[in-house]
Amino acid sequence: MSATSQTVDAKQTKKGSAHPAFEWIRSQRIDTLNIEMQEYRHSKTGAAHFHLASEDTENVFLVALRTVPMDSKGVAHILEHTALCGSKKYPVRDPFFMMIRRSLNTFMNAFTSSDWTAYPFASKNRKDFQNLLDVYLDAVFFSRLHKLDFAQEGHRLEFAESDNPKSDLQFKGVVFNEMKGAMSSTNSILWQTLSKYLFPTTTYHYNSGGDPDHIPDLSYEELMDFYKTHYHPSNAVFMTYGDIPAIEHQTQFEELALSKFERLDINIHVEDEKRYFAPVRVQESYPLESSEDSQDKTHIVVGWLLGKSIDLNDLFEAQLLSSVLLDTSASPLMNALETSELGASPSPMCGLEDNNREMSFLCGLEGCASDKTAAVEQLIRDTLEKVAETGVPADQVEAALHQLELHQREITGDSHPYGLQLIMAGISSAVHGGDPIQLLDIEPALASLREKIKDSDFIPGLIRRLLLTNSHNIVLTLNPDPHYAERQIAAEVERLKTIKAALTSAEAQDIVEQSKALADRQESEDDPGLLPKVGLEDVPKEIPILTPHSSIITLGDQIVPVNFYGQGTNGLCYQQVVIELPHLEDELLEILPYYTACLSEFGVGERSYTEVQTWQSRISGGLSCYANIRADSDDEQKNKAILILSSKALFANQDAMNDLLQQTFSDCRFDEVQRLQEIIEQITARRESSITSQGHSLAMSLASSGFSPSAQLSHRFTGLAGIGTLRGINKAIRDPDQAKALFAKFAALHAKVQAAPRQFLLIGEAAKQQVLETALGLAWANSPVPSSDNFRALSLPGTRESVRQIWTTNTQVNFCAKAYPTVAASHPDHAPLTVLAGFMRNSFLHRRIREQGGAYGGGADQNSNSASFRFFSYRDPRLEETLKDYDAAVEWVLSAKHPAHHLEEAVLGVISSMDKSSSPAGEAKQDFYNKLFGRTLEQRMAFRQQVIGTTMDDLRRVASTYFDPAKASIGVITNAQQAKTVAHLNLETFTV
Repeated sequence: MSATSQTVDAKQTKKGSAHPAFEWIRSQRIDTLNIEMQEYRHSKTGAAHFHLASEDTENVFLVALRTVPMDSKGVAHILEHTALCGSKKYPVRDPFFMMIRRSLNTFMNAFTSSDWTAYPFASKNRKDFQNLLDVYLDAVFFSRLHKLDFAQEGHRLEFAESDNPKSDLQFKGVVFNEMKGAMSSTNSILWQTLSKYLFPTTTYHYNSGGDPDHIPDLSYEELMDFYKTHYHPSNAVFMTYGDIPAIEHQTQFEELALSKFERLDINIHVEDEKRYFAPVRVQESYPLESSEDSQDKTHIVVGWLLGKSIDLNDLFEAQLLSSVLLDTSASPLMNALETSELGASPSPMCGLEDNNREMSFLCGLEGCASDKTAAVEQLIRDTLEKVAETGVPADQVEAALHQLELHQREITGDSHPYGLQLIMAGISSAVHGGDPIQLLDIEPALASLREKIKDSDFIPGLIRRLLLTNSHNIVLTLNPDPHYAERQIAAEVERLKTIKAALTSAEAQDIVEQSKALADRQESEDDPGLLPKVGLEDVPKEIPILTPHSSIITLGDQIVPVNFYGQGTNGLCYQQVVIELPHLEDELLEILPYYTACLSEFGVGERSYTEVQTWQSRISGGLSCYANIRADSDDEQKNKAILILSSKALFANQDAMNDLLQQTFSDCRFDEVQRLQEIIEQITARRESSITSQGHSLAMSLASSGFSPSAQLSHRFTGLAGIGTLRGINKAIRDPDQAKALFAKFAALHAKVQAAPRQFLLIGEAAKQQVLETALGLAWANSPVPSSDNFRALSLPGTRESVRQIWTTNTQVNFCAKAYPTVAASHPDHAPLTVLAGFMRNSFLHRRIREQGGAYGGGADQNSNSASFRFFSYRDPRLEETLKDYDAAVEWVLSAKHPAHHLEEAVLGVISSMDKSSSPAGEAKQDFYNKLFGRTLEQRMAFRQQVIGTTMDDLRRVASTYFDPAKASIGVITNAQQAKTVAHLNLETFTV
């Protein structure tokens, strides 16, 4: 049935399903997503409502407002935070965080994009969904916007000693510190700088999150004015997903919010950008740690402004072109960038940005010499000219189209709910006045592109039209500056001194009084009874049970298990080869993470790595290889270690996927020296650039690294220690002989892996079971045979030691972690310790670390891999004070009287995290690996019951038992200057 006839049929059946306050516009079935998408409009205000009707019981809500600031003061971002700090119906200080604790949500958050702000949530529980909807609608449309909340969340002036006007003046505020952390990232600076020049006149020219240099310029009155015009139903788009009918949502929208508004005569939108008539070449700088060598640290990026993202023809052509040019190492432009000696690796900015109203295409190199801009630009232009002249092999174009189809069909939802991912895919188009229905139903677009690519000049024509003859083109050179951060800090200090010098005594006293009023407000206890809630009686009693089908295949004289899960995967199948890691000598264990990262990137048999990249892309969703090493649930000093080779494909390609996996495993090449150098260079660059975005995780890994063998290995492999190792390998293998020596180690490790016991995990639709299992057996019949003779599983030497370390890097904020040795996962105290983490976070750490301390976030967890309890902070302006707050949290648990609802909220939080949704394939993987690592259904049910049964006495008991200061570990990431101020803590100092 055509899309047109689907819409006509829907009109006859769906027109009467809208609430009387809403006008039905259209409905369309999208079979590839198993949803029906319905569009409505609120008659009085003009608010749009898109409903994605599904049988999924996990319902999702999102309301988005067009927010187009014309400065970098962060008004949209600060408003996003402040709107969630109390509303007309719910006049409590932080209903958002209180509802997180009183809910069984599977997702709650808020986002500030470059030109819209969104408030989404998801829940599997209908009562919970209605509770959250009530709170969210009131927060968005009837927010209190208290001036003290603006001071807390946005920015404020405060004396270092809050009651002493003679002490130093400081800027404080959650968003202020969040953006200090964000703008410590070179990638963030690179993107904001590119946007500034690509968009000289529109909203994208500015930092919608807020530039720390400009955030203190925002006034409370500006915030209020922005709210009145932007947070109105006439400027809103509602999107919902799930099995709750649209009319039920609309009834709530109308009763709770929309009926109280009239249409507002506004048209908030993004104007077309004024186009350049010639390329623009600019140079700017980014901060580099003063101790780092600045040689070959320049970023050089070329960018073009393209057409509108709401024009579906322009959008899909740009997506295809970007995919053809950059998707894999076989793609012509990516290949040129990866193999060039002008830089270390392709820029993290490579690709198409299609979320803005007007799209942009970016490519370039990082790790360049500062004088190589002209050469990099010429490399890119020469490559594009060559492709425009000679064309692109048909199989590469087909591979790019295949990836678009695979992405469309796959049911995701392992990181965010599937319905939310669909909504987020369409929200930008909906906000900009485009057609999210056509955007999600890409089958017609794919069919059109398949016809277009039959013309061999189609891709070359796109290159000429969109890039080579496009004069709105910038070339950005971003140079490292070791003194940049010092000047930033000095400028802020000088600005504060100037402000302080100009203060009258009355103004200084106002600052003191505001600080006191805010502190009193932060210490106040709101009545939780003002908010709706779910309780323990609403918690599902059982864990869903999955039952795989077990079979075997025979390889030589060895029997290999096969585990098949029949799941609704929308025509995809998933295969994983699960190999028990053998005992490895130190020199092989040391290179394990680099072997797994590289394995799927090399050539196979007679195929070069570029041929393999096209092979992978044409038939599958790619190939991945990784190790999974976990502590034993009974004893953290023991471990189980496996290696996983994984892929996914459309069912029609399952035979080809089998061959891909089997041949990669059996005949991977370890001889492409230049390819090895390129991959390690790229991995090093990615790891270095991710430090400030993952700082809290890295600090926690550091703090707990001495408590178990697997935790220590994690720190060595993917933690801060691993970055130093990577740099050493990256430098060494520039010598071809050293690269060949590393290849020899890879080959030796691979031979051990090939001989190790293995099994298979298959996931697909139940009706395809026999076909998938038979094909697997045939494909793997000639693979290397596992050996059972004298097999020794990987076993790591024990460790239970504290560490006290501080690592310095280029960051304006801190990441502080403290860890205590506790118990392994199966110990009865693991459950109350897990509840205690949420209890402390909800009722103490959130207030101390975030609200009063100004960090973007903070909390605690009970970690089974290290058998430790870990405190953490994220983008934190403080350091020593935060570490003291962790100690104060323990004292608070032991000494204070605690309302009963605090415990219930902590328990609900643990259950909610356990019941987070997953994709059908993700559910199967979780079940398989839980069983593989000894976490049986009975154990998980027992833990669930232990969590539910946790008492306040249990929390006090575990708090008094495990938090011994003499055994505490500390892990901090900061800058060199801040590290000097805490030298008295006697922490070992390292440079990242």
